[in-house]
Amino acid sequence: MGVEGCTKCIKYLLFVFNFIFWLAGGIILGVALWLRHDSQTTNILYLQLGDKQAPNTFYVGIYILIAVGAVMMFVGFLGCYGAIQESQCLLGTFFTCLVILFACEVAAGIWGFVNKDQIAKDVKQFYDQAFQQALMAESETNNGKAVVKTFHETLDCCGPDNAIGVITPLWREDLCPKKDSIVKTVFETSNCHKKIDELFSGKLYLIGIAAIVVAVIMIFEMILSMVLCCGIRNSSVY
Repeated sequence: MGVEGCTKCIKYLLFVFNFIFWLAGGIILGVALWLRHDSQTTNILYLQLGDKQAPNTFYVGIYILIAVGAVMMFVGFLGCYGAIQESQCLLGTFFTCLVILFACEVAAGIWGFVNKDQIAKDVKQFYDQAFQQALMAESETNNGKAVVKTFHETLDCCGPDNAIGVITPLWREDLCPKKDSIVKTVFETSNCHKKIDELFSGKLYLIGIAAIVVAVIMIFEMILSMVLCCGIRNSSVY
């Protein structure tokens, strides 16, 4: 005997929420894959300065997002099927998966909040080391110059700060993006520290919005799944 009345409404409401959850998982998976293969981040974070690799903290977060997106799609499908079939077992499994996923999201959110400034800081330190090597006479013996040029061309910047960014292209044209004139070089050259901050803060902001939306949906789903499970149990008694 199927559920009736308000419980039936909850059943279809849960199905709709799970479908949205499944779509959200697909969107997060797609966004994570886009961030993983975005030309700006890949050009910078695949760089190697001698034996030192560029910081990979950002990619750790991206791999977590890929895993979360894939799990969300599976859990969303499980919830849809459990709601339609009115299966207490599937709904119980779905609720357990949601609790685990929610706990993981909270943990990932805390990790991301703690490391959000560290990501940009590590990349800026890596850039500064490469920039110093590129200015040295023996820079041709290492790949410091190539690393710096990749930063400059990818982010359209020059130098770690405004003062150095203006002066450097005037005597090291081989390191900085070329402008049409000296005036444009002086007034349009951005420092790379600022560009690095903008690059990662913008992407982390996008990830944060997606995480908040998903967390709200998960809370509603946990409540609805428990109410529906109780409704199915009561209807089976009668």
